[in-house]
Amino acid sequence: MSVAICLLLFAAVVGVVAPRVLPRLTGTGIAPAAAVAVWVIVLASALVSWAAVAISFIVYVVHTWNQPHALTLRACLVALRSAAIEHSGLVTQAGLALVAFAVSALLVGFAIRVIRSLVRARTGARQHAETARILGRRIAGVDGFVVDAPQKAAYCLGGRRGTIVITSAAVAALQRPHLDAVLSHERAHLTGHHHLLLAITRALASSMPRVRLFTIAQVEVACLLEMCADDAAIRRHGPTALLSALLTLAGVDVIPSPALGAATVGIAARVDRLTEPNSTGRRLRARVLLAAAGVAVLAVPVLSAWTVVSGTFTACVFMP
Repeated sequence: MSVAICLLLFAAVVGVVAPRVLPRLTGTGIAPAAAVAVWVIVLASALVSWAAVAISFIVYVVHTWNQPHALTLRACLVALRSAAIEHSGLVTQAGLALVAFAVSALLVGFAIRVIRSLVRARTGARQHAETARILGRRIAGVDGFVVDAPQKAAYCLGGRRGTIVITSAAVAALQRPHLDAVLSHERAHLTGHHHLLLAITRALASSMPRVRLFTIAQVEVACLLEMCADDAAIRRHGPTALLSALLTLAGVDVIPSPALGAATVGIAARVDRLTEPNSTGRRLRARVLLAAAGVAVLAVPVLSAWTVVSGTFTACVFMP
Protein backbone atom coordinates (compact mmCIF):
# COMPACT_ATOMS: atom_id res chain seq x y z
CA MET A 1 0.00 0.00 0.00
CA SER A 2 2.95 2.30 0.62
CA VAL A 3 3.87 1.97 -3.06
CA ALA A 4 0.38 3.10 -4.05
CA ILE A 5 0.59 6.08 -1.70
CA CYS A 6 4.01 6.97 -3.14
CA LEU A 7 2.63 6.83 -6.69
CA LEU A 8 -0.40 8.89 -5.72
CA LEU A 9 1.81 11.62 -4.25
CA PHE A 10 4.07 11.42 -7.29
CA ALA A 11 1.15 11.89 -9.69
CA ALA A 12 -0.10 14.84 -7.65
CA VAL A 13 3.33 16.51 -7.66
CA VAL A 14 3.76 15.94 -11.39
CA GLY A 15 0.30 17.35 -12.08
CA VAL A 16 1.14 20.54 -10.18
CA VAL A 17 4.83 21.06 -10.93
CA ALA A 18 5.15 19.91 -14.55
CA PRO A 19 2.78 22.53 -16.08
CA ARG A 20 4.77 25.26 -14.34
CA VAL A 21 8.33 24.04 -14.90
CA LEU A 22 8.37 22.07 -18.14
CA PRO A 23 7.27 24.91 -20.48
CA ARG A 24 10.33 26.90 -19.35
CA LEU A 25 12.56 23.94 -20.09
CA THR A 26 11.02 22.78 -23.37
CA GLY A 27 9.52 26.00 -24.76
CA THR A 28 12.82 27.30 -26.07
CA GLY A 29 12.70 24.79 -28.90
CA ILE A 30 16.43 24.17 -28.74
CA ALA A 31 15.95 20.40 -28.84
CA PRO A 32 12.30 19.88 -29.81
CA ALA A 33 12.45 16.11 -30.31
CA ALA A 34 13.92 15.59 -26.84
CA ALA A 35 11.37 18.01 -25.42
CA VAL A 36 8.50 16.04 -26.95
CA ALA A 37 9.96 12.87 -25.44
CA VAL A 38 10.00 14.46 -21.98
CA TRP A 39 6.36 15.54 -22.30
CA VAL A 40 5.42 12.02 -23.37
CA ILE A 41 7.27 10.59 -20.37
CA VAL A 42 5.51 12.99 -18.00
CA LEU A 43 2.04 12.27 -19.38
CA ALA A 44 2.61 8.52 -19.51
CA SER A 45 4.04 8.39 -15.99
CA ALA A 46 1.10 10.33 -14.57
CA LEU A 47 -1.49 8.15 -16.33
CA VAL A 48 0.29 4.92 -15.43
CA SER A 49 0.63 6.06 -11.82
CA TRP A 50 -3.10 6.75 -11.58
CA ALA A 51 -3.88 3.34 -13.01
CA ALA A 52 -1.36 1.65 -10.72
CA VAL A 53 -2.83 3.37 -7.66
CA ALA A 54 -6.33 2.19 -8.55
CA ILE A 55 -5.15 -1.38 -9.17
CA SER A 56 -3.03 -1.44 -6.00
CA PHE A 57 -5.93 -0.22 -3.90
CA ILE A 58 -8.27 -2.84 -5.35
CA VAL A 59 -5.70 -5.60 -4.72
CA TYR A 60 -5.13 -4.32 -1.20
CA VAL A 61 -8.82 -4.28 -0.38
CA VAL A 62 -9.29 -7.79 -1.78
CA HIS A 63 -6.42 -9.19 0.31
CA THR A 64 -7.32 -7.38 3.55
CA TRP A 65 -11.10 -7.47 3.38
CA ASN A 66 -11.37 -10.11 6.14
CA GLN A 67 -8.20 -9.21 8.06
CA PRO A 68 -9.05 -6.54 10.69
CA HIS A 69 -6.13 -4.68 12.17
CA ALA A 70 -5.61 -1.89 14.63
CA LEU A 71 -3.93 0.44 12.11
CA THR A 72 -6.01 3.40 11.06
CA LEU A 73 -6.21 2.44 7.39
CA ARG A 74 -7.43 -1.07 8.09
CA ALA A 75 -9.73 0.15 10.81
CA CYS A 76 -11.26 2.45 8.23
CA LEU A 77 -11.65 -0.46 5.82
CA VAL A 78 -13.29 -2.53 8.52
CA ALA A 79 -15.69 0.31 9.26
CA LEU A 80 -16.55 0.62 5.59
CA ARG A 81 -17.08 -3.12 5.36
CA SER A 82 -19.31 -3.03 8.42
CA ALA A 83 -21.37 -0.26 6.88
CA ALA A 84 -21.58 -2.08 3.58
CA ILE A 85 -23.01 -5.21 5.18
CA GLU A 86 -25.82 -3.34 6.89
CA HIS A 87 -24.24 -2.68 10.30
CA SER A 88 -24.50 1.09 10.00
CA GLY A 89 -27.89 1.80 8.55
CA LEU A 90 -29.39 2.41 5.18
CA VAL A 91 -28.16 5.99 4.87
CA THR A 92 -24.50 5.01 5.25
CA GLN A 93 -24.89 2.16 2.80
CA ALA A 94 -26.51 4.48 0.29
CA GLY A 95 -23.69 6.99 0.77
CA LEU A 96 -21.04 4.34 0.16
CA ALA A 97 -22.87 3.11 -2.90
CA LEU A 98 -23.09 6.67 -4.21
CA VAL A 99 -19.37 7.30 -3.68
CA ALA A 100 -18.47 4.02 -5.38
CA PHE A 101 -20.74 4.84 -8.30
CA ALA A 102 -19.33 8.38 -8.60
CA VAL A 103 -15.72 7.18 -8.67
CA SER A 104 -16.53 4.44 -11.18
CA ALA A 105 -18.49 6.87 -13.34
CA LEU A 106 -15.60 9.36 -13.27
CA LEU A 107 -13.06 6.80 -14.42
CA VAL A 108 -15.32 5.26 -17.04
CA GLY A 109 -16.46 8.67 -18.25
CA PHE A 110 -12.87 9.85 -18.66
CA ALA A 111 -11.97 6.76 -20.69
CA ILE A 112 -15.09 7.12 -22.86
CA ARG A 113 -14.40 10.81 -23.53
CA VAL A 114 -10.82 10.10 -24.54
CA ILE A 115 -11.87 7.27 -26.87
CA ARG A 116 -14.64 9.37 -28.41
CA SER A 117 -12.27 12.25 -29.01
CA LEU A 118 -9.76 9.95 -30.71
CA VAL A 119 -12.49 8.39 -32.85
CA ARG A 120 -13.82 11.82 -33.86
CA ALA A 121 -10.34 12.99 -34.79
CA ARG A 122 -9.68 9.89 -36.86
CA THR A 123 -13.07 10.07 -38.58
CA GLY A 124 -12.75 13.78 -39.27
CA ALA A 125 -9.26 13.38 -40.70
CA ARG A 126 -10.35 10.48 -42.93
CA GLN A 127 -13.42 12.31 -44.23
CA HIS A 128 -11.50 15.51 -44.92
CA ALA A 129 -8.72 13.56 -46.64
CA GLU A 130 -11.26 11.79 -48.86
CA THR A 131 -12.86 15.12 -49.73
CA ALA A 132 -9.48 16.64 -50.56
CA ARG A 133 -8.63 13.69 -52.79
CA ILE A 134 -11.94 14.10 -54.64
CA LEU A 135 -11.91 17.90 -54.99
CA GLY A 136 -8.17 18.40 -55.23
CA ARG A 137 -5.92 17.91 -58.19
CA ARG A 138 -2.35 16.89 -58.75
CA ILE A 139 0.22 19.37 -60.03
CA ALA A 140 3.64 18.40 -61.29
CA GLY A 141 6.23 18.87 -58.58
CA VAL A 142 3.69 19.19 -55.77
CA ASP A 143 3.58 16.22 -53.44
CA GLY A 144 -0.01 16.72 -52.37
CA PHE A 145 -3.52 17.64 -53.46
CA VAL A 146 -4.14 21.21 -54.56
CA VAL A 147 -7.56 22.50 -53.56
CA ASP A 148 -8.95 25.71 -55.05
CA ALA A 149 -9.39 28.25 -52.24
CA PRO A 150 -8.64 31.95 -51.74
CA GLN A 151 -6.88 31.31 -48.42
CA LYS A 152 -3.20 30.46 -48.30
CA ALA A 153 -2.90 27.21 -46.36
CA ALA A 154 -0.91 23.99 -46.31
CA TYR A 155 -1.54 21.08 -43.95
CA CYS A 156 -1.46 17.32 -43.67
CA LEU A 157 -3.91 14.69 -42.48
CA GLY A 158 -2.89 11.39 -40.92
CA GLY A 159 -4.34 7.99 -41.64
CA ARG A 160 -3.43 4.90 -43.61
CA ARG A 161 -2.65 7.12 -46.55
CA GLY A 162 -1.20 10.33 -45.25
CA THR A 163 -2.56 13.26 -47.22
CA ILE A 164 -0.96 16.64 -47.85
CA VAL A 165 -3.36 19.44 -48.80
CA ILE A 166 -2.32 22.82 -50.15
CA THR A 167 -4.57 25.54 -51.46
CA SER A 168 -4.22 27.09 -54.90
CA ALA A 169 -3.65 30.48 -53.27
CA ALA A 170 -0.68 29.09 -51.33
CA VAL A 171 0.81 27.53 -54.47
CA ALA A 172 0.49 30.86 -56.27
CA ALA A 173 2.00 32.85 -53.39
CA LEU A 174 4.99 30.60 -52.67
CA GLN A 175 8.13 30.59 -54.75
CA ARG A 176 9.42 27.17 -55.73
CA PRO A 177 12.07 26.82 -52.96
CA HIS A 178 9.54 28.00 -50.37
CA LEU A 179 6.90 25.59 -51.63
CA ASP A 180 9.37 22.71 -51.45
CA ALA A 181 10.20 23.65 -47.84
CA VAL A 182 6.52 23.64 -46.87
CA LEU A 183 5.92 20.27 -48.51
CA SER A 184 8.97 18.85 -46.77
CA HIS A 185 7.61 20.18 -43.47
CA GLU A 186 4.30 18.38 -44.01
CA ARG A 187 5.99 15.14 -45.10
CA ALA A 188 8.00 15.23 -41.85
CA HIS A 189 4.72 15.31 -39.90
CA LEU A 190 3.45 12.24 -41.73
CA THR A 191 6.74 10.36 -41.51
CA GLY A 192 7.00 11.04 -37.79
CA HIS A 193 3.34 10.13 -37.15
CA HIS A 194 2.92 13.42 -35.34
CA HIS A 195 -0.85 13.34 -35.86
CA LEU A 196 -1.14 10.36 -33.48
CA LEU A 197 0.60 12.13 -30.62
CA LEU A 198 -1.32 15.34 -31.25
CA ALA A 199 -4.62 13.44 -31.27
CA ILE A 200 -3.79 11.87 -27.89
CA THR A 201 -2.83 15.15 -26.23
CA ARG A 202 -5.92 16.84 -27.63
CA ALA A 203 -8.10 13.97 -26.38
CA LEU A 204 -6.64 14.19 -22.88
CA ALA A 205 -7.02 17.98 -22.77
CA SER A 206 -10.60 17.95 -24.03
CA SER A 207 -11.58 15.09 -21.71
CA MET A 208 -10.22 16.78 -18.57
CA PRO A 209 -10.01 20.51 -19.40
CA ARG A 210 -9.47 21.49 -15.75
CA VAL A 211 -6.28 19.43 -15.43
CA ARG A 212 -3.54 21.90 -16.37
CA LEU A 213 -1.06 19.11 -17.04
CA PHE A 214 -3.14 18.00 -20.02
CA THR A 215 -4.10 21.44 -21.34
CA ILE A 216 -0.56 22.82 -21.12
CA ALA A 217 0.89 19.64 -22.62
CA GLN A 218 -1.46 19.87 -25.60
CA VAL A 219 -0.30 23.41 -26.42
CA GLU A 220 3.39 22.75 -25.83
CA VAL A 221 3.51 19.45 -27.72
CA ALA A 222 1.69 20.96 -30.71
CA CYS A 223 4.30 23.72 -30.98
CA LEU A 224 7.21 21.32 -30.45
CA LEU A 225 5.94 19.00 -33.18
CA GLU A 226 5.92 21.93 -35.59
CA MET A 227 9.51 22.68 -34.61
CA CYS A 228 10.45 19.04 -35.23
CA ALA A 229 8.96 19.29 -38.72
CA ASP A 230 10.75 22.63 -39.20
CA ASP A 231 14.08 20.94 -38.46
CA ALA A 232 13.38 18.25 -41.05
CA ALA A 233 12.59 20.90 -43.65
CA ILE A 234 15.66 22.95 -42.72
CA ARG A 235 17.98 19.98 -43.24
CA ARG A 236 16.82 19.72 -46.85
CA HIS A 237 16.05 23.29 -47.85
CA GLY A 238 17.71 25.58 -45.33
CA PRO A 239 16.22 28.02 -42.81
CA THR A 240 15.77 30.93 -45.22
CA ALA A 241 13.35 29.12 -47.51
CA LEU A 242 11.27 27.83 -44.61
CA LEU A 243 11.23 31.20 -42.88
CA SER A 244 10.00 32.94 -46.03
CA ALA A 245 7.32 30.29 -46.47
CA LEU A 246 6.10 30.66 -42.87
CA LEU A 247 5.86 34.44 -43.21
CA THR A 248 3.96 34.06 -46.47
CA LEU A 249 1.41 31.62 -45.05
CA ALA A 250 1.12 33.06 -41.53
CA GLY A 251 -2.07 34.71 -40.37
CA VAL A 252 -4.65 32.37 -41.90
CA ASP A 253 -6.20 29.63 -39.76
CA VAL A 254 -8.47 27.61 -42.00
CA ILE A 255 -7.22 24.08 -41.50
CA PRO A 256 -9.45 21.35 -40.02
CA SER A 257 -8.93 20.48 -36.36
CA PRO A 258 -7.34 17.02 -36.91
CA ALA A 259 -4.73 18.47 -39.28
CA LEU A 260 -1.22 19.78 -38.72
CA GLY A 261 -0.53 23.01 -40.58
CA ALA A 262 2.81 24.53 -41.45
CA ALA A 263 1.88 28.07 -40.41
CA THR A 264 -0.84 27.85 -37.77
CA VAL A 265 0.93 27.01 -34.47
CA GLY A 266 3.65 28.86 -32.58
CA ILE A 267 4.63 31.12 -35.47
CA ALA A 268 6.37 33.76 -33.33
CA ALA A 269 8.51 31.24 -31.43
CA ARG A 270 9.37 29.36 -34.61
CA VAL A 271 10.34 32.52 -36.49
CA ASP A 272 12.60 33.59 -33.60
CA ARG A 273 14.12 30.13 -33.62
CA LEU A 274 14.84 30.32 -37.36
CA THR A 275 16.30 33.82 -37.25
CA GLU A 276 18.54 33.07 -34.26
CA PRO A 277 19.88 29.52 -34.67
CA ASN A 278 21.27 27.87 -31.54
CA SER A 279 24.86 26.79 -31.14
CA THR A 280 25.94 23.18 -30.75
CA GLY A 281 26.80 23.86 -27.12
CA ARG A 282 23.32 25.15 -26.30
CA ARG A 283 21.69 22.18 -27.99
CA LEU A 284 23.91 19.80 -26.04
CA ARG A 285 23.10 21.51 -22.72
CA ALA A 286 19.40 21.45 -23.53
CA ARG A 287 19.49 17.72 -24.32
CA VAL A 288 21.35 17.00 -21.07
CA LEU A 289 18.81 18.96 -19.03
CA LEU A 290 15.90 17.31 -20.79
CA ALA A 291 17.43 13.87 -20.30
CA ALA A 292 17.89 14.61 -16.59
CA ALA A 293 14.27 15.74 -16.34
CA GLY A 294 13.06 12.58 -18.08
CA VAL A 295 15.14 10.35 -15.78
CA ALA A 296 13.88 12.22 -12.70
CA VAL A 297 10.26 11.77 -13.75
CA LEU A 298 10.76 8.09 -14.55
CA ALA A 299 12.61 7.33 -11.32
CA VAL A 300 9.58 6.98 -9.03
CA PRO A 301 7.42 4.77 -11.29
CA VAL A 302 10.41 2.60 -12.26
CA LEU A 303 11.52 2.14 -8.66
CA SER A 304 7.96 1.36 -7.64
CA ALA A 305 7.66 -1.24 -10.39
CA TRP A 306 11.01 -2.72 -9.38
CA THR A 307 9.80 -2.91 -5.78
CA VAL A 308 6.73 -4.84 -6.82
CA VAL A 309 8.59 -7.16 -9.20
CA SER A 310 11.41 -7.87 -6.74
CA GLY A 311 8.96 -9.00 -4.11
CA THR A 312 9.58 -6.22 -1.61
CA PHE A 313 6.04 -5.02 -2.19
CA THR A 314 4.92 -7.56 0.39
CA ALA A 315 7.19 -6.02 2.98
CA CYS A 316 5.80 -2.57 2.21
CA VAL A 317 2.21 -3.61 2.97
CA PHE A 318 1.10 -3.13 6.56
CA MET A 319 1.27 -6.53 8.23
CA PRO A 320 0.01 -7.48 11.70
